[in-house]
Amino acid sequence: MDDGKKRARRRAPGRRVYGRSTGVKSTNAGTIVTFPFPPSEAGNCHYFSPVGQGRMSDRDRKSRFKGPKPGGRGGDRDRERHGERSGKHQGKPQGRPQWRDREARGHAKGEGPVVLYGWHSVTMALANPERRIRKLFVTENVARRLADEKIDTRVPPELVHPGDIDRRLGPNAVHQGLLAEADPLPGLHLDELPQDGIVLVLDQITDPHNVGAILRSAAAFGVKAIVTTGRHSPEATGVLAKSASGALELVPIIEVPNLHRALGEMNEAGFLTVGLDSEGQGDLSKVPLHAPLALVLGAEGKGLRQLTRETCSVVARMDMPGAIKSLNVSNAAALALYIGTSRLGLMG
Repeated sequence: MDDGKKRARRRAPGRRVYGRSTGVKSTNAGTIVTFPFPPSEAGNCHYFSPVGQGRMSDRDRKSRFKGPKPGGRGGDRDRERHGERSGKHQGKPQGRPQWRDREARGHAKGEGPVVLYGWHSVTMALANPERRIRKLFVTENVARRLADEKIDTRVPPELVHPGDIDRRLGPNAVHQGLLAEADPLPGLHLDELPQDGIVLVLDQITDPHNVGAILRSAAAFGVKAIVTTGRHSPEATGVLAKSASGALELVPIIEVPNLHRALGEMNEAGFLTVGLDSEGQGDLSKVPLHAPLALVLGAEGKGLRQLTRETCSVVARMDMPGAIKSLNVSNAAALALYIGTSRLGLMG
């Protein structure tokens, strides 16, 4: 095919071209957006125009990610479709404390941006004004969904193939077709803890899936903050953020260098610090409770450390009627929060 025919083919009506910085194109299929937007047209708010049906060409599938990309590729379209595809964008986070300092929290252990992926994790971050979004990568299907739900992307998005995100995150990450790079959230100091409601304290819980699930329960029960150790705790990014399903944007995390000292300060501030242990003196459903209440959970296996146990005001257990007397730490946190919020009259 000569050069003239090639140019004519590229200009054929209805052909979509991605990856060019021309903003908006009109075709016989309707108005489409090309990615990325030129900086001069970016502005502060970015909404997708409706994206028509069609497939990306091999040329358009070239990865936009820079640097090494761990993991292999497989199940691209299935992986994009996994997870919470039903339900609408959860909207702007409500009731989150306003931080008074700009110290980064939850990411001091690593370098570079916080990586968020999955529908709820990313869209909740987009809705959080405290979260600065650096880059947003989306697939064609997600671009269409963002347009349908009129979600403000806040930065110029870049259209990528699902396999690009797979190579960035690894083959087992359920990314649902979108990935964001963002700054860590600003910090909250221990002396800024609200004097009402419930706070969770995590004693060296290192599994990001467990911490993410605990965050999700904490958001559901209106927990004011989570206090955790600076060491022996996962970073607030990646797997943790995905497991939290958007709750990372709702519940502040306070990292402390010394949990024993932090619990002592909380005791002095009027908190009732209740350690949870299978060998506790009394059942949590019967132990006298008052607000502000701090529920302290230890890692699976070793539980609360000895010094942590000794610093808590009370060490309680949760009696189970069945043959198994212990729960996964994230399930134990959810049950403890239900008992605590019910007994403090915070359920409704």
